[in-house]
Amino acid sequence: MVFGKLYGVETNPRTIPLRVIAKANHLEIDFVGVDFPVSAEYLKINPVGKIPAFVGSNGFALTECIAIAVYFASQNENTTLLGKTKEDYASILKWMSFVNSDVISTLAKWYLPLLGREPYNKKNVDTAIASSKKILSVLEQHLLHHTFLVTEKLTLADILAAGIVGRGYTLVFDPEFRAEFPNMNRWWETVVNQPYFKEVVGELKFIDEAIKYTPPKKEEKKKEAPKAAPPKAEKKPAVDEEEEDAAPVEPKAKHPLDLLPKPTLPLDDWKRKYSNEDTRPVALPWFWEHYSPEEYSLWKVDYKYNDELTQIFMTSNLIGGFFNRLEASRKHIFGAMSVYGESNNSIVSGAFLVRGQDYLPAFDVAPDWESYEFTKLDPTKAEDREFIEDQWSWDKDYQGKKWADGKVFK
Repeated sequence: MVFGKLYGVETNPRTIPLRVIAKANHLEIDFVGVDFPVSAEYLKINPVGKIPAFVGSNGFALTECIAIAVYFASQNENTTLLGKTKEDYASILKWMSFVNSDVISTLAKWYLPLLGREPYNKKNVDTAIASSKKILSVLEQHLLHHTFLVTEKLTLADILAAGIVGRGYTLVFDPEFRAEFPNMNRWWETVVNQPYFKEVVGELKFIDEAIKYTPPKKEEKKKEAPKAAPPKAEKKPAVDEEEEDAAPVEPKAKHPLDLLPKPTLPLDDWKRKYSNEDTRPVALPWFWEHYSPEEYSLWKVDYKYNDELTQIFMTSNLIGGFFNRLEASRKHIFGAMSVYGESNNSIVSGAFLVRGQDYLPAFDVAPDWESYEFTKLDPTKAEDREFIEDQWSWDKDYQGKKWADGKVFK
């Protein structure tokens, strides 16, 4: 008898483990592929439009992969996937939560830009690789003394973790990267070679070479007669379902910086150079060669209320929100801001390139601009030039605090 329907994407790192768990517990599941943007019918199952989701033959509906995984495993009273003790069960949930939040979000920043599913920025990808090594070292150190994540037998934690980490192994974990994680390699290979795992995904092997970013080819636009032009509604570019709400609103009035004459340094040229080249050896020398102080100014931007900052991720989100509200000035500014320090002891600072000689027309589009202090920089001064380069390179401490996280506005 069919136990129910599992909705997801066949290659999704959260969907794969659920199919494996169902197989391990001999549950007959009908798998239903989900296309994006999701249909109105699917939104009745999961109103937020995320995957995976489950609807049982008895009408019971469930979302969130950890909840579905526990529900599947609990159908077998003799299962060992949930551990033997309350401590085992709590530890299983701990590891599942860890890989379903910290690990998957960190790895995604590495491989999604390479797949062309997120904007590619070499600096951001390099940062994601370093962050991935840091977060995966938690698994590596734990597996040095443990065969599996919780007990001496495989549990739900191992299945979910192997599915999520598997995206790295099948896309970007090349031999050089794997050499730093021998314990995690051994564990992953053991898990994915379980018979019920192989029944779902086939035989998985270590890759010889990581995928590489391939810039999209520019296609020449075909000239069409005016009468053949498609309706305006059909010209809207496709966006991912998660990006729909983030689409910038068209400015109501002309931006004051639009009135300035065309600069000799197109800002987009610098943004491309910064995104695609190593920052210190290539991008920065190019910038100083082309920088025109008559057309642009450079500014130090400091958050005024550092004593109110708490968790690093919340502070990073604060920067992200500020950047979102600067959208109307995107054509006229470039910059990077970073969090330095640790939770409950951090500061926010950054450096911006601004069209014109005044910061206000560029920044007052953000309602919270007054929460920041703006100081004009003089790149002919060694200390100001060094500050700019450090803020755009993310490889130096600042005011005695280590770099913790950062965002680029470009």
